[in-house]
Amino acid sequence: MAKVEIYVQDFCPYCARAVALFRQKGVPFEEKYAPNGSAERAEAIRRSGGRTTVPQIFVDGQHIGGCDDLVALDRRGGLDPLLAA
Repeated sequence: MAKVEIYVQDFCPYCARAVALFRQKGVPFEEKYAPNGSAERAEAIRRSGGRTTVPQIFVDGQHIGGCDDLVALDRRGGLDPLLAA
């Protein structure tokens, strides 16, 4: 199964939605707490090519994007093949 990493912060409904989607699919993931100003947030910004919002989601090191990107990928059938790799 693919390695999934999600950079999140507290009180973020988009973060909660992304986490819920992976839980619904039974996919293990690493949740990285990345509040503003933290080293983890800086890492997320660097890895995502400058995107400053959360969540930022990576599958096997590939940047997927945020929650809306994740949901769109899932709806068009592209998420499950990535997760199975």
